[in-house]
Amino acid sequence: MRTAMASMKTIFPCLLWGLQCVLCRDVFLPPGTLYRVAGFPLSLPCAVSGYDGPRTQDFEWFLIRDDAEGRQMGVVSTRDEGFPYAPFQARVKSGEVRVERDSGDKVRLVIQRLRADDQGKYECYTPSTDTTYQGNYSTTVPVKVIPDTLQISFSRSLSGQPVPEGAELTLTCSAGIQSEQLTHLSVTFGKRGEAGEASESGGVGVREVISIDKLLGVVPGPAYRKRYEDGEITLEKRNGEAGVDVYVMKMRAVRPPDTGAYFCEASQWIRDPDRSWQKIAQRTLDIGNLTVQRLAESLSITSSPKGEVTLQVGSPLILTCEVLGLPSEVSSGLLVQWTKKGSESGGVAGSGGVEVEVARMSPDGVVSWGDDLSRASGGSMEKVAEGRYSLKLFSARPLDSGVYRCVVSVYAGERNPGVSTPATLTQRSEGVTVNLKSKDVLVAAVAHLPRGPLLKRGSTITLICNATVTTTGPAQAQVQWLRWPIPERGGKKIPSPAFDVTLPDPSVQKRPILVAALMYDGVAKIYTNGSEVSVERLSAGSYRLRVHAATMEDQGVYVCHAQAFGQDPHGGWYNTGAKAESNAVTVYLYARAADLVLIPLVIGVSSSLFVGIVIIATVTCCFMKRLARQRAIK
Repeated sequence: MRTAMASMKTIFPCLLWGLQCVLCRDVFLPPGTLYRVAGFPLSLPCAVSGYDGPRTQDFEWFLIRDDAEGRQMGVVSTRDEGFPYAPFQARVKSGEVRVERDSGDKVRLVIQRLRADDQGKYECYTPSTDTTYQGNYSTTVPVKVIPDTLQISFSRSLSGQPVPEGAELTLTCSAGIQSEQLTHLSVTFGKRGEAGEASESGGVGVREVISIDKLLGVVPGPAYRKRYEDGEITLEKRNGEAGVDVYVMKMRAVRPPDTGAYFCEASQWIRDPDRSWQKIAQRTLDIGNLTVQRLAESLSITSSPKGEVTLQVGSPLILTCEVLGLPSEVSSGLLVQWTKKGSESGGVAGSGGVEVEVARMSPDGVVSWGDDLSRASGGSMEKVAEGRYSLKLFSARPLDSGVYRCVVSVYAGERNPGVSTPATLTQRSEGVTVNLKSKDVLVAAVAHLPRGPLLKRGSTITLICNATVTTTGPAQAQVQWLRWPIPERGGKKIPSPAFDVTLPDPSVQKRPILVAALMYDGVAKIYTNGSEVSVERLSAGSYRLRVHAATMEDQGVYVCHAQAFGQDPHGGWYNTGAKAESNAVTVYLYARAADLVLIPLVIGVSSSLFVGIVIIATVTCCFMKRLARQRAIK
């Protein structure tokens, strides 16, 4: 028992002392040794914890130089302006040596320009504000000052002359370090823009373009990441002489926002004992100013002939597009398009309609045609010279009338741009109005149902369309047959020479069904998938439609559409734009005689069966009731 009591007396003071130590004052500095470069800043953070008293603590810094044999030298204090020793008094007064406070118990010693004799052991001391003196009130860290060996230079500066948009930019910077300590080098190319241009970090006009970091990784600036990923901006490190390497930055195609003052920045890095990276030296070298001249200021697109052109139908149409103002030193891809806007009805050129693409030539020289693919064999688009393109239609048609424009998209600095690459600039030429003198063409169409027996289900429907084309020269009619459902009451009546037929209201009924067509070249086209249909030309202006074994779906309102096609001097056929619509013919299908006999037969048989079943059921029911009564009497 006495032994246990003695042990408790020994352990209790130890526990009390340990608890007090947990709550005692402690001062922190980064672990050393720290290496810093002469002529560049030194920043030493110091923090205190476990203290009593006010939250704002005072700090005093001392330096023990390597050759001072342990003698302390006051550097700077937060509470005493007269604290610095003579070597530091002027530097403290000028602010070169100072204490910056991060919080009440965290400060940092800053020496703006480190000197060789600043090497030594730095001590951070915190005067006591505690009720009892306990814990650590100071700590030290060794600092070694190494010579400045960071070198930076450039071989050629920017001339300041305007550079055309899309030109290639190459900047070269040489940098190196000759240090006995293991240090790393990073090189950054940056730009100072115009006043008012904000940087990524919120600064005014300073942007990081691209850099090689301390671990030799290429890092684009935030504003240039997309261009770096697309291969527009690159940075290459080349081995140089005497430990000085060459860094080459290339912009494949400069843009107007690239205007600004460019610089090269080399930084020396070291890894401290706490495994953190510290920048210990940095130099910046101005390379020069870059001014990018916008392409829109020099580019112009012209087309010829100018103004208005009038041609006869069948004559060749030749249009020329010329691209002017492209800088010769810039390799650019061009997308050249010809568009046309005109009346779809073949009226006055340019009076209406929508603008459509006629043909285009891609930057790699591939020609494609717009919606009218027939033009691929009746025309051509060529590059006749550098910046000069022609569109040829060998035999112009009336529908070729309209206002033609040349549209050029320039991909500055991109000889073969990708599909998703946006154009640098797109410009349009003035319009060229093309009028075609066509012959007067008149078209008429009359449809009728030949006389004959009543049409019944299963009969052959025969419709005749008489289409005439009145003009000079060869002409052909192209005929189409359309069918609407038989309208209900409320439709609108369309008077015709032979019939008074009600056509369905388009707002209520479906669109007409295209039944068949006979093309101008004699080719028949059948569009329905139901009954067997045939269409043929009986004579020069007479066309016949026949629907064999007609069903109830084939009845309806039929209309004949006729279009006139003329022949140009080269033998090619073209749509004159003249057309006509015939009167409407209503086709009803009546029931067959067999259907009329079958219906009462079916009704009679059904009625007989029903009556027989009712009689049998009634007799059976009565018989069963009578049998039940007899059994009950017995």
